[in-house]
Amino acid sequence: MFSSLLPKVGLLFGLIAFPALAREFEEKLQIRTLQVPVHPGQEAPSIYVSGQVASVLRFEQDVDVTKTLLLAWEGRFEPLLVGSKKVVVEPLRDLDEGEALPLHVTLADGTEFTFLVRPKRSESWGWIDYQVNVFKDQGSYNAVLSGLYDALNRERELREENERFKQEENSVDHAYATLLANGEVGRTPFRRKRVFRLRNEDMDMVVEVFKGPGKAAAVVTLRNTVLQESWRFEGASVTRDLSLRTARPFALRMNRTVIVPGQSGRIAVVVDRSSFELEGGQLADLALQIFRGDGLLQVAVAMEQTLVRQ
Repeated sequence: MFSSLLPKVGLLFGLIAFPALAREFEEKLQIRTLQVPVHPGQEAPSIYVSGQVASVLRFEQDVDVTKTLLLAWEGRFEPLLVGSKKVVVEPLRDLDEGEALPLHVTLADGTEFTFLVRPKRSESWGWIDYQVNVFKDQGSYNAVLSGLYDALNRERELREENERFKQEENSVDHAYATLLANGEVGRTPFRRKRVFRLRNEDMDMVVEVFKGPGKAAAVVTLRNTVLQESWRFEGASVTRDLSLRTARPFALRMNRTVIVPGQSGRIAVVVDRSSFELEGGQLADLALQIFRGDGLLQVAVAMEQTLVRQ
């Protein structure tokens, strides 16, 4: 039972904070086409990787094993797997922000490529390269076909994103979340039920949990107390048992995604009663999880079914 995982305060569940717990979000894996620069002086193309995830580079001809190497890989990457037309890169852990390791690849005909292996992209949920199809001849049939598939995938993703934005614009829950993120609780139908305060080595946190008509809400206020690093928002989830297998829909708004040292930021989440419902109409407790930029769980908040009971 999910409720048994959370400490009780009187008859209410408390707040759990796991600043060192790795997130369970699935990486967004990309297959893309990469056409090498025509001019050797241009910056080397980037390959985006993530810890313990294999990224494959696929070329138009066989790779020369003896002349293909990743610099400074010892203790940080699995040994390169090179065979036929493929090179497999797998980090043992996530790379630090700003890291870029040179990868030199030589094909059987002597053609040389240099890539920069970098940590995953930070936008959205953070995507990594699952497979990169590398072409030198931009006009070849395979290059054109691969580029066409890329364009079609991008078009599909844009359509889906635009549709999501349209739905959010008309969503009452997103409107409430916007008001809560802006500190305008009085303009919403929510009543505050609990307040939790928590502090760790780099962040002061205040969590407010709200009850509303057929909805529940939480507002997480974070104050960055570190003198050097900025805090970055990675993502959030609402689940029944702290795993993505039971993820439920919710609305989220925030007043800033990056919190510089000394600054505060506010994240607001609104969850409809339907997200609490199981098959048969029964209600279940939920957990809100907020993840920071390095993928670690910053804070988890219990959202009990009593918040949406009439």
